[in-house]
Amino acid sequence: MTTAQADGWLNALARDRDGLDRSSTAERVADKLRARVLDGDIEPGRQLNEKALGEALRISRNTLREAFRLLTHERLLVHEYSKGVFVRRPDVTDVVDLYAARRVIECGAVRRWPDVDEDARRAVREAVTLGLACRERDDWTGVGTANVKFHQAVTALAGSARLDEEMERLLAELRLAFHVMGDHEEFYRDYLTLNQSIVDRLDAGEVRQAEEALLTYFDRAENHLVTGLQAAER
Repeated sequence: MTTAQADGWLNALARDRDGLDRSSTAERVADKLRARVLDGDIEPGRQLNEKALGEALRISRNTLREAFRLLTHERLLVHEYSKGVFVRRPDVTDVVDLYAARRVIECGAVRRWPDVDEDARRAVREAVTLGLACRERDDWTGVGTANVKFHQAVTALAGSARLDEEMERLLAELRLAFHVMGDHEEFYRDYLTLNQSIVDRLDAGEVRQAEEALLTYFDRAENHLVTGLQAAER
């Protein structure tokens, strides 16, 4: 990769500075950076140059540092003493911990299926339908986005805004791990079928079996990511 290619995300970010100025809040700057990180434009492990970013976004150093602090709190960035700020590169321990949290949250939420309204159920179904449509178009990035929507919709069955926010953070961290894996099709192609099977069981009133299928999903996905991260580290 050439230097020009590697810095392409910085140029794109500079073009995306509309609405930002020296009085912009750190939250808005963090939003811009977060989107670039989660889309994979700024890859895990890349150092963020404070001077270059400040000039690209035309913001103060204090505003940028506060944005860095917010994203570090979200575990999307990491500050390494005497080195600088980097996009976080999740490791195996992170993945195991993330899936431990997801098992508790999503399995608890899916048990609420018989009690929620039809809008909440429809959101789960529509996420699967979106994923299937993206697969037909060979849009594997879209399949990944639909997968995120599916798990957000499952979490929303719990009816808790706090859990919704926590799941958004967990899934953001996982997207960093997905970017380390690299090949969206290789990662997502098997899980779309599992999502469909979970919905089929829920619609059939087989909530316990749906929860078991979700646990199987998590076991497979965790092992898949752990194996991929270990291979990437060699």
